[in-house]
Amino acid sequence: MRAYAELVDLVEASESEVPFGQPRSVKDLVESIGIPHPEIGLLLVDGVAVGFDHLLTGGERVAVYPPFCQLVPDDDADLWPAPVEPRRFVLDVHLGTLARRLRLLGFDSWYRTDAGDTQLARIAVDEQRILLTRDRELLMRRVIRHGYCPRSDDPDQQAIEVVRRYALAERRAPLTRCVRCNGELTPVDKADVFDQLPPRTRHAFDSFARCPRCDQLYWPGSHVDAVGTFLARVADEATVR
Repeated sequence: MRAYAELVDLVEASESEVPFGQPRSVKDLVESIGIPHPEIGLLLVDGVAVGFDHLLTGGERVAVYPPFCQLVPDDDADLWPAPVEPRRFVLDVHLGTLARRLRLLGFDSWYRTDAGDTQLARIAVDEQRILLTRDRELLMRRVIRHGYCPRSDDPDQQAIEVVRRYALAERRAPLTRCVRCNGELTPVDKADVFDQLPPRTRHAFDSFARCPRCDQLYWPGSHVDAVGTFLARVADEATVR
């Protein structure tokens, strides 16, 4: 079995022999070495494109490819269905900072600190969201169609990975969503929120937005440089390769 491109990050070696006894599906065998099926775009068995249910009996050569961004396989060979529009996400409890980064970019990102695996899988299926998790066993659940395991430990780099994988560069709408609760921000007049502002803010800024869901107010404060640096990095590094 040989893994290609970014799938190599998920296995101990890019090429290995995988022993097994009874015949088993290629999906089962590939996931047994740590590659969740939502990460796969194309499977070749002895050079022939196959589906996840293809039965292996022993002695075959299996090649595993990630989804292709530019070269797309024929419909009957493409194992990676395009996510529905708009692109929405659900993230596990360990990816809270990534959830905030995606919200900064304007993407609907469902996140709860107490969400269990069953709830995450249900949200992904019922709401047609892309599941983001570093728990590969969760990604291997058969009901999951769209999912990704961020490789990096750095939340900024994780966001860039997600933008690349799901072709989000042209879909970004920065600073339009509440990073705290995921609500969509609406502009508000300064006069309407004047009494709610800190004294220095009242005189320093004139542009404000409010989250109608949690009532959080936003304005270009001291964090603006860090946010601008992150947005610029995404714009520079997240183009499809």
